[in-house]
Amino acid sequence: MKILLIGSGGREHSLSIKLNESPRLSKLFIAPGNAGTSEIGENIPVKETDIYKLLDFAQKEKIDLTIVGPEAPLVAGIVDIFVSHGLRIIGPYKNAAMLEGSKEWAKQIMKECNIPTAKYERFNTFESALHYLTRKNEYPVVVKADGLASGKGVTVAFSEKEAKHALERCFIQKVFDSAGLTVIIEDFLEGEEASILAFTDGETVYPLAPAQDHKPLYDNDKGPNTGGMGAYSPAPVVTTEIEKIVLDQIFYPLINGLKEKGITYKGIIYAGLMINDGKPYVVEFNVRFGDPETQVVIPRLKNDIIDIFEAIENQTLSNITLEWEENAAVCVILASKGYPEEYEKNKVITGIRDLKNNKSIQVIHAGTKSADNKLLTCGGRVIGVVGLDKDIETAISRAYEAVDKITFENKYNRLDIGSKALNSISI
Repeated sequence: MKILLIGSGGREHSLSIKLNESPRLSKLFIAPGNAGTSEIGENIPVKETDIYKLLDFAQKEKIDLTIVGPEAPLVAGIVDIFVSHGLRIIGPYKNAAMLEGSKEWAKQIMKECNIPTAKYERFNTFESALHYLTRKNEYPVVVKADGLASGKGVTVAFSEKEAKHALERCFIQKVFDSAGLTVIIEDFLEGEEASILAFTDGETVYPLAPAQDHKPLYDNDKGPNTGGMGAYSPAPVVTTEIEKIVLDQIFYPLINGLKEKGITYKGIIYAGLMINDGKPYVVEFNVRFGDPETQVVIPRLKNDIIDIFEAIENQTLSNITLEWEENAAVCVILASKGYPEEYEKNKVITGIRDLKNNKSIQVIHAGTKSADNKLLTCGGRVIGVVGLDKDIETAISRAYEAVDKITFENKYNRLDIGSKALNSISI
């Protein structure tokens, strides 16, 4: 089977590794890919948002199945366009992708479907939002840019000063362009975060193994939000009972509620959760695989992932049974100096070659490129180092042992990835 995988980050490298395990794969193309994916398949120099060039390539190469990694092409309607030309593709249609494309729309859907989430208000001007904050005068609050902001449009503000700064970034500085011209202000949810991704064909929903992401830049969840500085799976905070609640009170109400609106949701659905006293609340929905959650969940999946993708596309997912490795995975992100703002580039990366034969480690490329026979940084999140072992504690050790062997100038990583899991286990 000839497959086109769209995207260039760590999520796509992790998926390419999994796809390459399938005996059904005959050829893998990645557009545009990175230095890691180039070792598995053929990178195609087409941007993930250049939908008609991607369509042209898929038609010329007679691609059997396209898999969309990032959110931007989904929100732009790539699935609708590919399907209208008779091509098979994994991901939600444009109207369903609005769950991630507009936080306001997503909150309205959650309200209509009685999905537990934080109370919120929406604002289109700096003045009206600031007036609301002054009148409310309760902190912390969560300020969110309505549109796509690469995971950086959310601020947990612990004071009026921080909240005002977040509003200024959206409305006045226009850091997120049009994505920040509408803002959602939510009540702050107490609890512990977790992520549950699920496969769905619009009828059946199969949750994947739970994970926990680490969004803030610094240890102990301090500093600005990022696309994710690390993750681990399984997540002890997500008990069997909570998984059932998520399936029955979040995923199925969402899929069925969209169906009532004439929207069939097929692909991957991601629920970012806050768990408080055994009850999950939805922080956000994403319409694709998470990053870096994919890097710790997909390596634990026993199934041939091509079989799953075909079942989603054919709406026969109920015929599949997901099987999982009885192990743990921990991913530590190595970032460039300056991330998540303007960051350094073109730093030489060394040490990866020494880890290639280590079966307990996956080195996942994200912001990397090859030039003049050297591996260079070219993104904010450069590499994800995944430790795989029998339990979280050992997987953490594996990951950080490997982290110490990979170097580039001004490398930065958190030192506490997975510590929440250890705390949960010890309670």
